Amino acid sequence: MNINLNRTAKIVGALYLISNATFLIGATVFLEPFLTAQDTLVQIGANGSQIALGALLEIINGVAYIGIAALMFPILKQRFESMALGYFAFRIIEFVTQIAASIVPFLLVALSGEMVGAGAPISQAIGELLLATRYWSYEMLYFVFCLSALMFYYMLYQTKLVPRFLSVWGLIAAALVLFNTLFELFSIDLGTAVAMVTGLPMLLNELFLGVWLIVKGFNPAAEIMDSAGVPAKEAQLRVS
Repeated sequence: MNINLNRTAKIVGALYLISNATFLIGATVFLEPFLTAQDTLVQIGANGSQIALGALLEIINGVAYIGIAALMFPILKQRFESMALGYFAFRIIEFVTQIAASIVPFLLVALSGEMVGAGAPISQAIGELLLATRYWSYEMLYFVFCLSALMFYYMLYQTKLVPRFLSVWGLIAAALVLFNTLFELFSIDLGTAVAMVTGLPMLLNELFLGVWLIVKGFNPAAEIMDSAGVPAKEAQLRVS
């Protein structure tokens, strides 16, 4: 097993912080105020550079969590080969849906330049269709994210790579996000306040986990197995 667990933990921790920072700044600060405005295309046309930067930050967020999955896969597959593969596959699906959602702002910037004269109603209709595409892409992203998070934190819980309170916290947080997402998928809007309450535990968990991995790293006595089925404490000796 040629894995430096300490270095991997620090990189994964940094990617968690990068992922959350780029998403919060890109989506919440740079994009949502304009995408939810009544005169969306006008606002986007007047703030094209900020819109493009926000969409780019969202894509960086997607690259970060693909990186997390790629780094964690060789560690987790030693004990949970099928589940680790499923986790990695769900992360890829997340990335695809992230791209689908993040490309919409770029298209809206281009569309805003066409919103003149008789073409304005058509541009508005296309804009609404693009916004609907982004909405449903994110709903699918959240759904897949919850499934991948539940698998991920279950594997962390079983391997004890991090303290179990972090894994339990992650499992509960993922379940809360899934609860709200399922209502959204069936067009039942529980409101912004509920979305924030159900999403905050996951945000705080990932930020805490990121800092923990950078500072503390993975548990050196984690119950993982190498490819030959050697117990963790023996396999750990061959980690370089």
